[in-house]
Amino acid sequence: MRKLNTYKRIAIKVGSALLVDQHTGLRSEWLESLCSDVAALQKAGCEVMIISSGAIALGRSVLNQPSGALKLEENQAAAAVGQIALAPAWNNTLSAHGLIGAQILLTLEDTESRRRYLNARATLGELLKLGAIPIINENDTVATSEIRYGDNDRLAARVATMMDADLLVLLSDVDGLYTAPPAQNPAAEHLPVVDAITPEIEAMAGSAGSDLSRGGMRTKIDAAKIANQAGAAMIITNGKVNHPLRAFEEGARATFFKPVKAPKSAWKSWIAGNLAPKGLIFVDAGAQKALQSGKSLLPAGVKTVEGTFARGDTVAILLEGSKLEIARGLVSYDSDEASQIVGLKTSEIEDVIGYSPRAAMVHRDDMVMST
Repeated sequence: MRKLNTYKRIAIKVGSALLVDQHTGLRSEWLESLCSDVAALQKAGCEVMIISSGAIALGRSVLNQPSGALKLEENQAAAAVGQIALAPAWNNTLSAHGLIGAQILLTLEDTESRRRYLNARATLGELLKLGAIPIINENDTVATSEIRYGDNDRLAARVATMMDADLLVLLSDVDGLYTAPPAQNPAAEHLPVVDAITPEIEAMAGSAGSDLSRGGMRTKIDAAKIANQAGAAMIITNGKVNHPLRAFEEGARATFFKPVKAPKSAWKSWIAGNLAPKGLIFVDAGAQKALQSGKSLLPAGVKTVEGTFARGDTVAILLEGSKLEIARGLVSYDSDEASQIVGLKTSEIEDVIGYSPRAAMVHRDDMVMST
């Protein structure tokens, strides 16, 4: 766990509060120390990707924007200014250690759309093959509230699974998961290892920890679920100190999230990691039992459908009358047709939609269980 060079491919997420000081701007000395750690990992034979927050925070510092929430266009302006300062900072600092940096800006659609996902995967793969260090961030200058990750924790998890990383490291302003938010509960206990993400573990998550951060423990738990299900371990550790990766190896406090023993295939990992289901399908208890036994979702077990979606879109499947997500998968009908065939037997569907039906609303091969 502590020897990072035992992992072949590592994704490292850097939080805004680590890279940027609200008053003085870029924390250049800290950045230099991190790049020194990265250089040591690459020298040891590791492939490293960095998911870097900080564009908006740095832009706000340069523009002297006030603290507190900003309007969408103000955030986008800050990102535009911050990104042009952040990219050369990374590149120059990496270069001083003999490393080549490469900038990648992603939007939500770049991982939610299968074609764009594969294209991004190919580009990142070629960069790693050539020995470059990809510096990845959300394209905040064009992303809107409806089509954004909103945090780089889940973006990092999506990148890690997309690239078959062995390990995801979240460098943050917290040193791991506690039984309760420590700022609110002094008696909260630190958890050094999480064997599996249960509802109890999810309930321990709090909200965002600083003005510069859009994430929080909630998004870190979401990231762990995505990464662990795909077979990647995840670490949350305090990155405030210089040489944060070396500090972790030397015993700094952290939480280690174990990957599942039987990770999902690349296809199902992509489905499971989809962050923005286009619709909701509510099912009865009988359908829930059938899904948990490995069967496809048939229209007969569906009670209601919500949202607007097309065939092939990702939908979340929930138990009727609750917020419990049972599974998510790629739907075989668009929302209009799905609404028309709710509760129908397969033999009854053709008379309603006018053509020979697909047997499943969501086929088991295109479905991933959530519980």
